[in-house]
Amino acid sequence: MDNSPRFSYYASTKSLQPEFYQGLLQRGWRRSGTTLYKPDLRESCCPHYTIRLDSHLFKASKSQRQVINRFNKHILGDDYTKEAARLYPKSREESKKRYTEFDLLERVHEPEKEHLKTPPKPAHSFTVTLETADFTEEKYVLYENYQRVVHHEPPSKISRRGFQNFLCSSPIPRTVKMIDGKMRQLGSYHQCYRIDGKLVALGVLDLLPQCVSAVYLMYHEDVHSHEFGKLSALREIALAQEHGYQYWYAGFYIHSCVKMKYKRDYSPQYILDPELYTWILFDDKLLKKMDERKYVTENQEDTLPTLAPQQPQDSPRASTDSDDEVEVPNPSLPVWERSMPGLLTREEILAQVDLDHIKLRLRDIDAEACQLVRWDTGSIDDIYSLKGMIAELVSAVGVELAREMVWLLG
Repeated sequence: MDNSPRFSYYASTKSLQPEFYQGLLQRGWRRSGTTLYKPDLRESCCPHYTIRLDSHLFKASKSQRQVINRFNKHILGDDYTKEAARLYPKSREESKKRYTEFDLLERVHEPEKEHLKTPPKPAHSFTVTLETADFTEEKYVLYENYQRVVHHEPPSKISRRGFQNFLCSSPIPRTVKMIDGKMRQLGSYHQCYRIDGKLVALGVLDLLPQCVSAVYLMYHEDVHSHEFGKLSALREIALAQEHGYQYWYAGFYIHSCVKMKYKRDYSPQYILDPELYTWILFDDKLLKKMDERKYVTENQEDTLPTLAPQQPQDSPRASTDSDDEVEVPNPSLPVWERSMPGLLTREEILAQVDLDHIKLRLRDIDAEACQLVRWDTGSIDDIYSLKGMIAELVSAVGVELAREMVWLLG
């Protein structure tokens, strides 16, 4: 747990059940490796809104269909397409359906090696595999290329250890469970894309009971022209559709960041209200509010004064130096006394959560908070005491998750 004066609340974990992490996502949390964090949307200069898409209602736009079709054409090649049409002719009904309807699952699987009818031989061999989120040298080579070429990071900032900690280490165990009558994979995985045997792209995914959560994507510079950012998003949505995950989480949406605008292209998208924890349809009405206000919640009155439009983060004017100091929260105050939205108040914690029975674990021994020496003499207002730290975490995760969590000692 970290209550330093930053614009996020941090916690670390050694084990995170998929169901529990899904609950955290629904309260505005995300993970980076084994670190969990919840941004303070009200105080941040660029609020991070949780965004998700209902995969079952998704319809690909014209530009998204074109991205898939162009890539499929590249993989298959004209010779394969012509010869396959001759060897395996479609019926009139099948041909009509293909040109009048766009079946996302059919199109994303169309160029895959295991789905192709042969002969003839396609121009390229394309495979997509869902693999364990383990470190391999093959994956690191791709990561190094992506960070260096796309993100322009110097070699000194790129390391195998950094890749391992950032994109391989996950506290979410891999398992398979029956959910809604269907076996579903859960845990952290790497979705690997290979062309002619070479790993060209990798998506880091958390598969949770009701959603596919996108963690990170990297691709090799050689396939930049194929728009793998869009391709991978469409394939992840297809994965959700095919295996029964209702939602696709695309991480955070930052309205002032130009590079985030692509996330609005997938619909229907919903933004998590940072105070009410309800989902707001990301439509033109919400977009207008975000243009006018730095911080948006349905708790706001429509009569609130609007703010000056935000400068995009990539704008030259947005990066100019300023002598104005950013006001940061007082680190000595309990988190619920700051302006961070969506937290339980002190009164709500005491009324709704039995802190005495918060579960603890020390060297594989389970206990409850009330069994600790001097627990009764502690105060939740003392943020440096164990009771104060536990109370802060309870404030951030909410009542239901607080009853399920286990605080590790030592």
